[in-house]
Amino acid sequence: MESTLYVSDLDGTLLNSNSQISAYSIQTINTLVSQGMLFTYATARSLVSASTATKGLSAKIPVIAYNGAFIFHPQDGKILASEGFRKEETGYIIQILEQYGISPLVYAFINGTEKVSWLESKENEGKRRYLSLRKGDRRLRPLPGNNNSALYEGDMFYFTCIGTQQELEPVYDIFSQNPAYTCLFQQELYRPEYWCEIMPKKATKANAIQKLKELWHCSKVVSFGDAINDIPMFQISDASYAVENAVDELKQLADGIIPSNDEDGVAAWLKEHVSETRYSRHP
Repeated sequence: MESTLYVSDLDGTLLNSNSQISAYSIQTINTLVSQGMLFTYATARSLVSASTATKGLSAKIPVIAYNGAFIFHPQDGKILASEGFRKEETGYIIQILEQYGISPLVYAFINGTEKVSWLESKENEGKRRYLSLRKGDRRLRPLPGNNNSALYEGDMFYFTCIGTQQELEPVYDIFSQNPAYTCLFQQELYRPEYWCEIMPKKATKANAIQKLKELWHCSKVVSFGDAINDIPMFQISDASYAVENAVDELKQLADGIIPSNDEDGVAAWLKEHVSETRYSRHP
């Protein structure tokens, strides 16, 4: 029997405009998972943030976080696969960010514990909003003053720069053209600020999905997304569907357009198609 892995992006796709998953989507997906559907998500969020946003959703197989930098077991947080920087690669990132006066959010393991570090003196409106949505998150590590040496401690694996398009575009131009890195640049959903995220080259949703596909012996992948960082995921999928609110670039690659994230597009599609295929055949 052929088995299909169904993978959804979170923000703007499975989550609604309030960054929540609806009761309908939870019930629909959980029912299908209990009947045998292999379903997971691939997100730019951390496991902590994603788990909070998807509370109530059944997660029986590993999930993809940090845009593919990690595959986690959702129940115990065990890292099943990861991609990291070499020391010289993080050094170059720090050099460029300091050159352009950009102070990032730095994701790292410090003494074996995952932390998100930033300089309080360099906060802007976009950073403050991001942090306000994660109050109580034990990963948060605010640093006083301009202590760059503390900011860049530990085993760094992800850099998030939040600011204006004009501020961040030069940084994106540098790293997007460097074969040692994966760099994403896009406007935040429903917000004016832009995000520039710098990751190891192999840290992509597409690479992580391929690993998960092999791990779970799946023959095919069906994916759902809304943004440009979902393009590689669509390119390696056997079928891909963009929500109505997706960017045009993604819609052009999609095999079909489904209702928006505020209309439970992913869950509605799964309910209609997966049940008809008895959870194992490609739609």
